[in-house]
Amino acid sequence: MTLVSPADLDRACADVAGRVVRTPLLPVPGTGHPLWLKPENLQTTGAFKIRGAYHRIASMTDAERARGVVTHSSGNHAQAVSWSARAFGTSAVVVMPDTAARVKIDATRALGAEVLTTAPELYRDKAHELAAEHGYTLVPPFDDPHVIAGQGTVGREILEDLPGDLTVLVPVGGGGLVSGVAAAVKQGRPGSRVIGVEPALAGDAAESVRTGRISHWTAARTGRTVADGLRTPALGRLNWEHIRAYVDDIITVTEEEILESARFLATRAHLVAEASGAVTTAGHLFHGDLLPAELPRVAVVSGGNADPDWLATLWN
Repeated sequence: MTLVSPADLDRACADVAGRVVRTPLLPVPGTGHPLWLKPENLQTTGAFKIRGAYHRIASMTDAERARGVVTHSSGNHAQAVSWSARAFGTSAVVVMPDTAARVKIDATRALGAEVLTTAPELYRDKAHELAAEHGYTLVPPFDDPHVIAGQGTVGREILEDLPGDLTVLVPVGGGGLVSGVAAAVKQGRPGSRVIGVEPALAGDAAESVRTGRISHWTAARTGRTVADGLRTPALGRLNWEHIRAYVDDIITVTEEEILESARFLATRAHLVAEASGAVTTAGHLFHGDLLPAELPRVAVVSGGNADPDWLATLWN
């Protein structure tokens, strides 16, 4: 498989420039180690996913876009595809698990997409069936070179804003974000480290790194974590190749660590993060002994589309 190249990242940066929010790096003092946050929760659709979705649709031919697009997503990619499809004047059909947060389903519909829900173990296959039946162009959430390159623009911005070698902490679900960020960071600054972070209750990627092959977990198993955006049962094949090439390690965090980190982000950094977006801060706060002591850290806060009822429980 061909990995994302610097030229691919250049094209992605050109496509998203002026279309997505160029999020800043926010320093967070007083955590015992230099830490910056990359707040992708400030994106128009509330998460980093808009980068990959927009670049993927921008890279299509006119004929591919004219057929309409389809995707499968637990929520953030759904909104990103819906927003991007509307920006290009095409239609979007989104298949979501019936366990998806209501706030994400409603937001996707509000952006003009047709939303279908089905069981968590079926929604990915349903999207592929619709593409075959109706001729829609599929926009994968992670296992796609254009999507990976689009997410890699996060890494490019980090390098532009902070000099020197870094440790970059990136959430891991299907692997699109960590693949793109790792490619950008390692190609641009090889002395830096890229560490993936995922919930222990959905730790298929960490298990994959330990065993040397892609691990597959059931939807019931990954569904135990509160981090709904990271419940993907397995890494994509292209994502796995990027992880093998560029990611230094993947660590896991507990559910309580995720919740405590979401509280920390709200009170100390004034950022609303969904559980999936808080895992990297949890890696910094609770597992610093697993990270390089000599390098400053950047934690990617991947999204902020949190269910209001869940947010309320953080202080109960």
